[in-house]
Amino acid sequence: MKVEQEKLQRTIEDMAVQVAGRIVDNQIIGLGSGSAVAVFVTKLGKRAADEGLNFNVIPSSLQIQLVAEQSGLNLFHQKMIPKIDITVDGADQIDEEFNMIKGGGGALYRERILLRAAKKSIILADENKYVKQLSRSIPVETSFFARSFVSNELGKIGGNAKLRLMEKGYPFTTENGNIIFDIDLGVIEKPKVTQDEINDIAGILDTGIFINEGDVFYRANRDNSVQVFEV
Repeated sequence: MKVEQEKLQRTIEDMAVQVAGRIVDNQIIGLGSGSAVAVFVTKLGKRAADEGLNFNVIPSSLQIQLVAEQSGLNLFHQKMIPKIDITVDGADQIDEEFNMIKGGGGALYRERILLRAAKKSIILADENKYVKQLSRSIPVETSFFARSFVSNELGKIGGNAKLRLMEKGYPFTTENGNIIFDIDLGVIEKPKVTQDEINDIAGILDTGIFINEGDVFYRANRDNSVQVFEV
């Protein structure tokens, strides 16, 4: 198992190098969150240093911001979001129609903004994230004030909504100062319908279902291959 995981990790690094090679000097890049994006950021920083290039980045989270700083990338202010050329992001799960569940790290709200703002979006994921149908629990971001109402309304949809907690039992708080419910609906037969049902609830800031939010999908496989899907 460890050997297989090491093989997959090397392929993820190869994938990140390929995507970093697509970035053009002086472009503005939106950065999602997660482990694959972190690898991409380090590879992008290395390319910038090796080739004397300048890449301007807008991170979606403090985690990625720190990686970008350590990699020597140029951090751009949020006011430049409308001018993003490419957003590179990851996913927790991707179905056969390239719908996604995102938000395992809690940055779903900011990630959606960066994806929507970009002229092109690239999604990085390993083979374990690609599935026939979405089935992970769905992150839902809301305010602390709305928590009781939102929890009750989510229950009416038919799922079990759990408040996301940290290790010591404190509520997980997003970088926007909000909380997250994770709702388990089992296999999601109609992602768009489910997304709309959740978004119709007053107090919902965003949901972890992402429909038509990626232009290019990269898949890292254990056999050392990297597949690219243009959608």
